[in-house]
Amino acid sequence: MNLNATLIAQLVVFFILVAFTMKFVWPPIVKALDERAQKVADGLAAADKAKADLALAEKKVVEEMRKARESATDVRASAEKQASELIDEARAEASRIIAAAREAAEGEAAAAAERAKEALREQVASLAVAGAEKILRKEVDAKAHADLLANLKQEL
Repeated sequence: MNLNATLIAQLVVFFILVAFTMKFVWPPIVKALDERAQKVADGLAAADKAKADLALAEKKVVEEMRKARESATDVRASAEKQASELIDEARAEASRIIAAAREAAEGEAAAAAERAKEALREQVASLAVAGAEKILRKEVDAKAHADLLANLKQEL
């Protein structure tokens, strides 16, 4: 076999193989590589976006925690204020109840003293009549003496 013919035949087969590869094999490989590069780029963009979203979420969490602390402080202050108001109201109500009870007791004591004075007047009047009856040792006119005793009660 001739070396030149073999070399030419090999060159023709090589160029046919290169042309076939460039027309049918190379485009799907390039397409697969481009798709893979696009997926990698999309993944990197998604990772960057996720980092930005995470940073934003962390800022929001910090802000919400601050607001929650402020709200808790406000609620606590409001509760303490309401508790002190309730205590003050309870003290005022207790003072009113004590004053009313004191007034009722004083009124009852005054009424009891008045009743005791009235009973004492009646006893003094009856003792005076009994004493006068014994002194005079005579019959006492009950009607005349009742008027006398009534006057005596008024004077006592």
